Amino acid sequence: MLKDFKPVLSILLRFIIIYLVLLFGYQFFLNSFEKEGLDPFSRMIAEQVRHIQNSIGYPTQLYNDVKDQQVWFYVKTGYATRMVEGCNAISVMILFVAFVFAFYKGKKTFLFVLVGLVLLYVMNLLRIVGLNIVMTDHKQYGKISHDFIFPAVIYGTVVVLWLIWIKFFALKHENS
Repeated sequence: MLKDFKPVLSILLRFIIIYLVLLFGYQFFLNSFEKEGLDPFSRMIAEQVRHIQNSIGYPTQLYNDVKDQQVWFYVKTGYATRMVEGCNAISVMILFVAFVFAFYKGKKTFLFVLVGLVLLYVMNLLRIVGLNIVMTDHKQYGKISHDFIFPAVIYGTVVVLWLIWIKFFALKHENS
């Protein structure tokens, strides 16, 4: 009977191992920057968001809050939002990578993960820009945007990528 579940258990075990290795590696990375404020990856994203917003007519400055490990976005005439480690979408990317590698299909797995990570990275930048615009120009929609709309964008992108991976790559027979 256990033989019937062997493929499912293998995929599940692969997912858990990959997820935990990436998660602990990321936590080790974060711990090494604890005293310096916001980690370098999150800071890089904040800088790129600032650049995008400046180029589309939303003058933006960044203010570092080292003690609280965050960066504030000062957009136009006031503080719009703050960037914390959780805004960098790394945890979402780790989940994406672990899932795709759980259904490993050779070299195309690496290519799909690379393309997916780039797409998630861009979507996350646009998500933060969008949230800053909402908080600057339409503050009354800020809470629903932050809590529901923009998380749906990033998680929805992950789900769509997973569905594409399963339908067109992972479950596709090599002879088809």
